[in-house]
Amino acid sequence: MSNIEKWEKNEEIAIFREYLRIPTVQPDIDYTECVAFLRRQAASLDLPVEVVHPVVPSKPVVVMKWMGSEPALPALLLNSHMDVVPVYPERWTNPPFSAHLAEDGRIYARGAQDMKCVAMQYLGAIRALKASGYQPRRTVFLSFVPDEEIGGAHGMKDYVNTKHFKDLNIGFALDEGMADEGEIYSVFYAERTLWHLKLNISGAAGHGLMLLPNTAGEKLNYVTQKLMQFRAGERQRLLAGGKSLGDVTTVNLTVLRGGVQTNVLPSLIEATFDIRFSLDVDMEAFEQQLRDWCEEAGGGIEVEFVVKNPRFGATAIDDSNPYWLSFKSALEQFGERLQTLVLPGATDVRYVRNAGIPALGFSPIKHTPRTLHDDNEWLHADTYLHGIEVYKRLIPALADTQA
Repeated sequence: MSNIEKWEKNEEIAIFREYLRIPTVQPDIDYTECVAFLRRQAASLDLPVEVVHPVVPSKPVVVMKWMGSEPALPALLLNSHMDVVPVYPERWTNPPFSAHLAEDGRIYARGAQDMKCVAMQYLGAIRALKASGYQPRRTVFLSFVPDEEIGGAHGMKDYVNTKHFKDLNIGFALDEGMADEGEIYSVFYAERTLWHLKLNISGAAGHGLMLLPNTAGEKLNYVTQKLMQFRAGERQRLLAGGKSLGDVTTVNLTVLRGGVQTNVLPSLIEATFDIRFSLDVDMEAFEQQLRDWCEEAGGGIEVEFVVKNPRFGATAIDDSNPYWLSFKSALEQFGERLQTLVLPGATDVRYVRNAGIPALGFSPIKHTPRTLHDDNEWLHADTYLHGIEVYKRLIPALADTQA
């Protein structure tokens, strides 16, 4: 039997590809087909399943339950999100929701890395563990949430505040990470803090031939230079070595609007910045410094926060956290190496941590370029199957943790 025939006949690969073919693509997703698929998977595993709607009826959260032998213990949560980012089909070699399996073993589909793979790897591991007769000490819950790719406002952010979630009594959670090109797995114990802020800069209007004082353009230039000087310092810290992207603060000008005509000075310019704070930055002091720069520029600048996340907590990765010790030991005993990092982006796990629950971000994908959100997103079939083997070790280690 050839490799391609072997992969095509593999039950776990077939389930993964079926999930990938469900186009839960932003925006305006109808989750009906996805929920029906997950219900079928729960039934095949003899797992009770509930579908809850934290706030919005069209935003379901699917929760499966694997009862533990000591259900009074805090439970383990395995989280994933159902939605995927938009696609440009014309830029894909194969249709993005065809789950095309190439001769070399690559599975091409939107969601192959982010993160339908992890969701189905959880289920594949549980299928094997149940078949072996294993029962966890702690109850294991699997949550499949909507709208992570647009901030999770009506998904995990709302769900963690519901009585349903609190009644799960979660002690520890796993969520997504990122692919690694090398041999070492990345494990994320914290995330940077996201702000999207818009500067509404008012200034003197008039003819473009004038040299008026206090123009919006001058003020924009002053404040932007200050922010770019800060950015340059952070870039230098990154280039100096010893730090990952998650260890520094990024500042980027992403949207600029203003003006009505080439020979008219605008009375208003809007500048939007994407800022991701590292754990070592005093965000209150940074905001005050920004406001001071706005005054130094001449005033008349409104600081509007489009997104202003609070500082989310970090999960302990030392002897004080028995779940971390179990996670680390299980991977190392399986012959895997790992590195602990701050995730440069943002995932739903920040809401779990903010609820006081320790959690790690992890995707068992190595020797693989990061193609999440890219055209022709892919994951190799063997990498996917190896991830199931990883979770076959991680899930019992975490579910049976003595804490």
